[in-house]
Amino acid sequence: MNRQRKKNVCPVELPGKLQEFFWDYDFKKLSWIKDRDLIVSRVLSSGGWDEIIWLRSHMNDRDLREWIEHHQGQGLSSKQLRFWELTLGLPHKKVNSWLEAPERKIWEKRGNL
Repeated sequence: MNRQRKKNVCPVELPGKLQEFFWDYDFKKLSWIKDRDLIVSRVLSSGGWDEIIWLRSHMNDRDLREWIEHHQGQGLSSKQLRFWELTLGLPHKKVNSWLEAPERKIWEKRGNL
């Protein structure tokens, strides 16, 4: 088995440090296998450095990049998206187009009211 692919296999039980990001779920019932999309989204959008390190120890860069591209950066602030653009080599034009999407601008402006 490819070593990088092996990183995608995670124990069903998530580390307790992630619990605060899933206040609206029964944390003990969450698993990497069935709830991966939710877990990645919450860790990327709300997690700190320790949680990002944890995520990257369970998901290789290629898969993380594909996840962000598939979701077009949804849920990530412009700063977070620019960080991942540089870190994972996301295409600059794609990131710009995600950031310029009209539906995103509504959410970005909500903090400036």
